[in-house]
Amino acid sequence: MKAVIQRVNKAEVIKIDSGEVVGKIGMGLFILLGVEIKDSEEDAKKLADKIVNLRIMADKNGRINLSIKNTTKEILVVSQFTLLSDIKKGNRPSFLRAAEPKRARELYDYFVYSLKNHAIKVETGSFGDYMKISADLDGPVTIVM
Repeated sequence: MKAVIQRVNKAEVIKIDSGEVVGKIGMGLFILLGVEIKDSEEDAKKLADKIVNLRIMADKNGRINLSIKNTTKEILVVSQFTLLSDIKKGNRPSFLRAAEPKRARELYDYFVYSLKNHAIKVETGSFGDYMKISADLDGPVTIVM
C-alpha cells in the first residue's frame, strides 16, 4: 500500500457526474491510498495503526507533536491507484502494480474500517469514480508512506 497523508484545514470530495459532496472534513488528515496486488488485510491494518499514531498534528504551541488520536480532528480517505504508477520505461505510466478494482475496494474498505476502530471520524471519497477534490493544506505537512 502506498499512502500520501496531508494535514489539512479542510477537505472535500465531489462526484463529478452528480455534483454530490461524498466526503467532507474540517481540520485533520487527507489521505490518498493506493492498493497494490500484493497487499493484505494485515497491511491495511498496520498502515491505519501507523497513521493514527503518527505525531504530525500541531499541539497548542504549534509544534508537530500530537497524533490524530490525541485530537478531535477528522480523516478523509480517497482511493488513488495512480500512486502506484511505474514510469521507468517510456512516457506512459504503467499501473500493473495496482490491485484489481474488486480487491482494491475490499482493502480500501478494510483500511477505512481500521481507522474508524480508533474512534476517529472518517469520511471517504467515492471509490472508482471521477472526483473533484479540494484540500486546504495546513503547514504544509505531507508524509508519503
